[in-house]
Amino acid sequence: MNMAFCAFRKSFKLFKWWVFLRPFSVMLIVVVMVGVLLLVQTKMKDFRHKNGIFVQFDVQEKVGMENLEPMKVQNGSTEAEILSTSVSPYHDWELFAANYEEMMKKLKIFVYPDAFMSNNSSIFSSIFLPHTDPFDPKLGNYFSEHMFKIALLGSSFVTKKPEEAHFYFMPFSINVMRNHPRVHSASAIKDFVAGYTDRVRSEFEFWNASGGADHFYVYCHSIGRDAASKHHELHHNSIQVTCSSSYFQRLYIAHKDIGLPQVWPRQHEEVLNPPDARYKLVFFAGRVQNSLARRDLLEQWKNDSSFDIFSGSSSFPYREGFRRSRYCLHIKGYEVNTARVSDAIQHGCVPVLISNYYDLPLANILDWSKFSVIVNERDIRHLKKILLSVPVRTYLNMYKNLGIVRRHFAWYSSPKTYDSFHMTVYQLWYRRGLHPVTW
Repeated sequence: MNMAFCAFRKSFKLFKWWVFLRPFSVMLIVVVMVGVLLLVQTKMKDFRHKNGIFVQFDVQEKVGMENLEPMKVQNGSTEAEILSTSVSPYHDWELFAANYEEMMKKLKIFVYPDAFMSNNSSIFSSIFLPHTDPFDPKLGNYFSEHMFKIALLGSSFVTKKPEEAHFYFMPFSINVMRNHPRVHSASAIKDFVAGYTDRVRSEFEFWNASGGADHFYVYCHSIGRDAASKHHELHHNSIQVTCSSSYFQRLYIAHKDIGLPQVWPRQHEEVLNPPDARYKLVFFAGRVQNSLARRDLLEQWKNDSSFDIFSGSSSFPYREGFRRSRYCLHIKGYEVNTARVSDAIQHGCVPVLISNYYDLPLANILDWSKFSVIVNERDIRHLKKILLSVPVRTYLNMYKNLGIVRRHFAWYSSPKTYDSFHMTVYQLWYRRGLHPVTW
């Protein structure tokens, strides 16, 4: 009985102590939880959100902001040091640079003589001759098609000795055909291209030596994707260098054909806004009538104040949308490609690629994951979550890489090293020797 009583007294004392200390223990737990939450918020928050506007980076995450002016990559050890890092936008810079230098010394291309005829020698001469005003804004989406021809004809790659050529250029322009009074329909263009190919095959011996496998043509007009459909060898053997590089197109063969960077006429290089001056999360402006993905985007995000989304033209200058936004959307329209990718790159806005089956230009050289975000079309409803989950340091690295790769997405009146022309020609060089020819 005494033992039971003693046990009861001890239990009662412990109970009184527990009643006395309980408020303090609860306060201690609350303090610890608040501290943990504040720590997590400080470390994990990428952006500060205020009234729907993403205003700036957290102080602790403002890593090297003063050093983020787009990089002027110089030759020598500095370039090698920059481009050999784990965040480099290249798969293997050293290998690429070595092959590029070999290409500059050795590559030869024979251009069929139609590109050099006089303007009055044929009613079809404009189809083959270089464009007289390639920077005309009316060329728009077809600028790259014309600039390639102009750059090639003025380059040291062209040879007058066909026996030493690695490749043969068929200089017809799909864009010019589309506006030519005698060849403008889709069926007429197919007939014209097939007839021209047969003429090349009959008048010159070079085609028959490889079955056309070392021949190529260039286009950006969507009609061009079917241009070779009436000539079996041209379709199956020859290389199409095209802006419309889609795995989904039946006449596009990924290992054979080449994706051409689609670029709008641009006379001057843009001075980039730094990351902390970009107060909008997303920008997109474009027609939605011909795209389910674009309609889905508009329906999901048109009322989100951190998104600048427009059906048609924006309410402010188009260029401004790229300058003030962190991410700029490229969404499949009628084709997988648009010039918005190069527009975003040139303005320092990280491209968000929402275009299934797009065979990205220069993908064998560039690691697109290091300067863009790729989103499946079915994930548009998760777009904001995806972009907000990108760590700040990763975003800053992508922004920095845009300053490196932008030179690959630009055309110049006088071609420059590593520009769109040289990078596209490198894609040809990469395919050399697939069908060796013995003369």
